[in-house]
Amino acid sequence: MEMAVHCNSASLSCKTWRNRGPTLLPARLCSLPQTPFSFRSDTLKLSTCSWDKVASAVASEESAVGSSSSGTDVFNLTYLEGNSWLWDISGVRVLVDPILVGNLDFGIPWLYDAAKKFLKNFQLTDLPQVDCLLITQSLDDHCHLKTLKPLSEMSPNLRVIATPNAKPLLDPLFRNVTYLEPGQESEVEAENGSKVRIRATAGPVLGPPWQRPENGYLVISPRGQLTLYYEPHCVYNEDFLEKEHADIVITPVIKQLLPNFTLVSGQEDAVRLAKLLHAKFIVPMKSGDLDSKGFLASIIEGEGTIESFKELLSKELPDAKTLEPTPGEPLQIPPA
Repeated sequence: MEMAVHCNSASLSCKTWRNRGPTLLPARLCSLPQTPFSFRSDTLKLSTCSWDKVASAVASEESAVGSSSSGTDVFNLTYLEGNSWLWDISGVRVLVDPILVGNLDFGIPWLYDAAKKFLKNFQLTDLPQVDCLLITQSLDDHCHLKTLKPLSEMSPNLRVIATPNAKPLLDPLFRNVTYLEPGQESEVEAENGSKVRIRATAGPVLGPPWQRPENGYLVISPRGQLTLYYEPHCVYNEDFLEKEHADIVITPVIKQLLPNFTLVSGQEDAVRLAKLLHAKFIVPMKSGDLDSKGFLASIIEGEGTIESFKELLSKELPDAKTLEPTPGEPLQIPPA
């Protein structure tokens, strides 16, 4: 592995992805940025949550620190719907691809306009203290400017780790952004002294074939006891991951299909991913389970179910466990 020191390094050459085809999203949503980054570490401090149920779920730092001090690393994963997560890793809180202000519409609501089904009242001010913002991709369903602009106003020095493709969007907002190419890694430290390592992996190519891939991530717990892998499209480079290991895999398992194009993969590809990483726990995402409208929403079709995924998984990894998250409630791994 290599530690990231500059983002002007050459792009990783990845194998050809299955089902690659032209995207229906506007070309202006994709970019090819390159820039250096800093290593300053600041944290986001927001008001405590008045929404008791979610607050108790996402703000249990005392419990997380206790687990860390007892010598056991614990992941508490809170699903915020869509591609959004809040991870508490033995006291280190990481906010992932947040959509917490307004709908998801890519700036073209006639084409696609989606709202959350369950956490409709969750707001930025409902978040606990956050140590890092993690961005996987440069498109609006991951790098959501309606959310990131007010977030940056609250804390422009918040530590951010992101794909270099998001540079034009993030540089005007945040002062402390670390852009990771696949294979590079960085460290995040919480106020309690806990540290996690975050290593970028190669995700999907969302533009022309010569564009750098978007990012997946491996997140290594403070004592190195657990590793989590996350990539929100279930698109991965097998050659890149074959030497890696992840105890926890967060991935879509239900495919989202456009005519002649796989927008989000899953099912057998998710099983292959779990087997490749020797996963013990698979956390299935329901990123397409939103209240959506518009032309694009009308032609997206789902393929498979969580139950059909479990059946496929049982044949390849019979000892692996599928743990389904409930939006707004923490999922502890290992289970208590």
